[in-house]
Amino acid sequence: MSARRGRALRCHGAELRVPAGEGGVGMCLLLGAAGVGKTLLVKRLQKLSAHDGKGDLGDPPPTRPTVGTNLTNIVVQKITIRELGGCMSPIWPSYYGNCHALLFVLDASDPTQLSVSCSQLLGLLSAEQLAEASVLILFNKIDLPCYVSVEELKSLMRLPDIIACAKQNITTAEISARKGTGLAGVLRWLQDTHRASC
Repeated sequence: MSARRGRALRCHGAELRVPAGEGGVGMCLLLGAAGVGKTLLVKRLQKLSAHDGKGDLGDPPPTRPTVGTNLTNIVVQKITIRELGGCMSPIWPSYYGNCHALLFVLDASDPTQLSVSCSQLLGLLSAEQLAEASVLILFNKIDLPCYVSVEELKSLMRLPDIIACAKQNITTAEISARKGTGLAGVLRWLQDTHRASC
């Protein structure tokens, strides 16, 4: 994973709830375009957290496209993730309040979605309510033979320029929700972000 500080731009994204300290509940959002693997990611993170970040995840569970929102509790440190369906991006801003962490998922195997994902990301980063949120951009589906290299995706998106202009602390990671690659690092990032926001 790599992290860099920047200025916020406007973009649509995912929502996650993270407790903001004793008695307080913060929000962690899980956002991204439709079909990028958000539901499978959150199910895998939940299973991984139940095993303290270790062990075999087994076969991927069945998933359906999210219509609406899904709330998922992550056992370690009582983190709650709010996944919002990609088709709901017009109403994502109504969920930004109290958001301390944001997971934004892109499909590394589908370059045709890149412009939509980039537009959503810019909208999220420019939202005033998310100016203090920590952001983790996840390049998912790196296990597929047709995936585009993350360096190429970053270049096509001009991600270094976006990060340099963003207000948020932005980290990027390559993952495979299906195989479990990189998910222990995502769980650590959630835990570290939760501790920092308490």
